[in-house]
Formats: sequence, C-alpha cells, structure tokens
Amino acid sequence: MEYNIGDIVRTKKPHPCGSKLWEITRVGVDFKLKCEGCGHVVMLPREKALKAITKKIEKGET
Repeated sequence: MEYNIGDIVRTKKPHPCGSKLWEITRVGVDFKLKCEGCGHVVMLPREKALKAITKKIEKGET
C-alpha cells in the first residue's frame, strides 16, 4: 500500500492517550506520525511503521 503525507492511518496498538489514529507528516526512509488524539509526534523507521499500521482511513470514516 502506498502512503502519502496527510493520510490518516490506524495502528495495531493505541498510543498511551488512547487514540489509534495517526496522521502521516513525513514519508521516506523514516515515517513521521502525529497522534490524532494528543498531537504527539513520533518518527519510526519505515519497516517498523509499516508493521504497526493496520489500515488507511478514508475521509469520513472513523
């Protein structure tokens, strides 16, 4: 699956704030993800990010 900046994705494990939704803010060798719940930003290596993401959320879906 192809991911682009601005996509919202769901992860397997929730963030400590309780949200499983993240916005992609950087794509490349590393993925930069921003938590939709609290706004915390994390950078993950591409391989780890792809394993953590379960699906891409379409507009209007929660």
